[in-house]
Amino acid sequence: MAFHQRVTRKVVERVMTFEPIGLMMVAFLAGGLFVFFRLTDEVLEGETHAFDEKILLALRDATDLATPLGPYWLNHAMGDITALGGVTVLTLMTVMGTAFLLLSRQRAIALFMFLSIAGGWLVSSLLKLGVARPRPDIVPHLVEVSDLSFPSGHAMLSAVTYLTLGALLSRAQPYRSTRIFLIGAAIFLTFIIGFSRVYLGVHYPTDVLGGWCAGATWALACWMIARRYISAVPE
Repeated sequence: MAFHQRVTRKVVERVMTFEPIGLMMVAFLAGGLFVFFRLTDEVLEGETHAFDEKILLALRDATDLATPLGPYWLNHAMGDITALGGVTVLTLMTVMGTAFLLLSRQRAIALFMFLSIAGGWLVSSLLKLGVARPRPDIVPHLVEVSDLSFPSGHAMLSAVTYLTLGALLSRAQPYRSTRIFLIGAAIFLTFIIGFSRVYLGVHYPTDVLGGWCAGATWALACWMIARRYISAVPE
């Protein structure tokens, strides 16, 4: 039998051993990577500037760009929400999640989760340096920022941290309702943190979209690895 025929047969056999959910997750993973790299390419070429500018201006008072739309309490709330995606809060959440799993005798998941989140943070920093997109100057910033813009660190790191925490912590839960709650809470936090960055004027919408896409793809890849190779049974 020819070499290429043997390789093809092995690939087909390997695919056939995957359960349907595994195949769907592989498709989502590939789709996430494609969308992120396509979006990055558009950002580098400047094709997204008109869209970004339109959204940022739509969230401000046309007569005073330093004033965001909505009541005062909303501006204050967005400042509090954006802090949930900061390094300090995410580090605390990671440490507490790791400690919870260790106390639950889920040592393998605890170590894998910690390394997954740390790896995602490293990837986020490398992506920022690689794209090197400056912060938006279309509207005044409502919070102080100093680093690069794409992808949004708050959006990506919150996706990496909260989605990974939700996915891997849920593996230690015996009830479906609690697993669904953990995943739902992680998605909700990731969404509102990303939106807060656009509302505060410190990120382009495409920065946040890129952060969400990259962070969710990373979290999905980590979940797939954990699901296939790491037992959720207490050690």
